[in-house]
Amino acid sequence: QVQLVESGGGSVQTGGSLRLACAASTYTATRERMAWFRQAPGKEREGVATIYRDVTNYVDFAKGRFTISQDNVKNTLYLQMNGLKPEDTAMYYCAADGVGFIARSYNYWGQGTQVTVS
Repeated sequence: QVQLVESGGGSVQTGGSLRLACAASTYTATRERMAWFRQAPGKEREGVATIYRDVTNYVDFAKGRFTISQDNVKNTLYLQMNGLKPEDTAMYYCAADGVGFIARSYNYWGQGTQVTVS
């Protein structure tokens, strides 16, 4: 059973930065496609970025501001977020073992970490 635990969320001002982390319980998890999603109140969960075998993909709003990376030694996924905007306010989730930005395809999810930008 793979467990994912996010951390690093918080409250920041517009233009600030945060670095989210997602610790995976097994090495296997980080060998599969991993992704960050987010969900704002009243909105559907949406993809942010994915990484698989060092190949990264971003949705348009994340390009140039967010960077996904992983440390396979630490079994940890990261999301560096710069230039944060109020519209980035959401619960951010990491996920493992799925396809692209299709949320329902991911088999493992963390509990989420809240990001609030004001």
